[in-house]
Amino acid sequence: MTDLPQIGDWKGYVELAALQDERLSHVLERAAASPFYADRIPTVGRTRADLNALACTTKRDLRDSYPFGMLACGMDRVATYHESSGTAGQPTPSFYTEADWTDLAERYARKRIPITPDDTFLVRTPYALMITGHLAQAAARLQGAAVVPGDNRSLAMPYSRVVRVLHDLGVTLTWSMPTETLLWAAAAREAGYREFPALRALFVGGEPLSLPRRRRIEEIWGVPVVEEYGSTETGSLAGECDQGHLHLWADRAIFEVRDPASAEIMPEGRGQLVVTPLYREAMPLLRYNLEDDVEVSYAPCDCGWGLPRIRVFGRAAFGYPVQGARITQYRLEELVFGLPADLEVMFWRAKTSPDVLRVQIEVPCGRHDEARNALTSAIHEAYGVYCEVTALPAGSLVPRATLTAVHDVVKPRSLFGADEEWDKALLYH
Repeated sequence: MTDLPQIGDWKGYVELAALQDERLSHVLERAAASPFYADRIPTVGRTRADLNALACTTKRDLRDSYPFGMLACGMDRVATYHESSGTAGQPTPSFYTEADWTDLAERYARKRIPITPDDTFLVRTPYALMITGHLAQAAARLQGAAVVPGDNRSLAMPYSRVVRVLHDLGVTLTWSMPTETLLWAAAAREAGYREFPALRALFVGGEPLSLPRRRRIEEIWGVPVVEEYGSTETGSLAGECDQGHLHLWADRAIFEVRDPASAEIMPEGRGQLVVTPLYREAMPLLRYNLEDDVEVSYAPCDCGWGLPRIRVFGRAAFGYPVQGARITQYRLEELVFGLPADLEVMFWRAKTSPDVLRVQIEVPCGRHDEARNALTSAIHEAYGVYCEVTALPAGSLVPRATLTAVHDVVKPRSLFGADEEWDKALLYH
């Protein structure tokens, strides 16, 4: 693979565009080797104009091309195969070569709080077919850190065990969804852990993170929250600068914005994020529509990176009508975590119907009426809709057993002693 550019290898957007144009002929040539793109790409030229003439590649295209229709090399060159979580439908397939993994790991490691050989790094996202756990581990090992592979889909790693290793191993960095960090806080309280002095940052991604929830997490843990944005199909796409803004890795991919109403594709603005990776071997993607609702801006940032900024609001389809208003998780989360911190609200859920928005919140401090009235007023002011807010005691949404249980995980076994329960034969619990 061509030497990968690093932050600082260009002086501004003009040089960045030149770097992208230089890579495009290679990208288009590589993509033409896949069955899906073979008849969609011109055989000569292969410039940005050719890219601009292409329709967006969709998630449906990836699903319809399963398993090998997007693959641009033989399986003998493939290092790993992955599938997305399927949050918005059937999972999408992804292939990566060893060279692809160099690009993936380097992009993930671009953190404003760097990963170092002195770090003990807890990875608390799925391994299995999703890329997220493997990606964090590869980047941490690239930087020389010690990895604690916590997963978050394994019965062998309940929350009681997570907070134990966080405390006892002196974990310094973590990688998880933002919600996980709140569950750890609740589990730590149940286990009697009060301090985690070694912890120096929480790396998070995988779900939209509003500023109020981010601030609440930082208040609870007393360390910075560092956000990451990406997908299984592309790897890391954006990271956070020292000014707290997410920047797109535009030296490693071309980013565009699609207006879902007009289908117009623009260099910036509000719409769906469209991505063309510039250093992808196994499965090139051209104008891949992630269907995430974002806002991209080329306004300058004081960090000096010279990279476009992005705000991520979540999947474009995830909004629900109530009394003429469109309710989104991102905005509702802002309102929930905009409640006073001393109400101790960390967990909530909501359900929409055409006529009413129902919201439930856990209020551990016992000030249920105060919390309910405050959130009801905030929702009415923001949306102008009728809502029913229910304030629940601690343990109603996240049961105490979830935070304290030590799961009984057994290997396949057929022979048991007289004092043992044999109904666990060949079962995992």
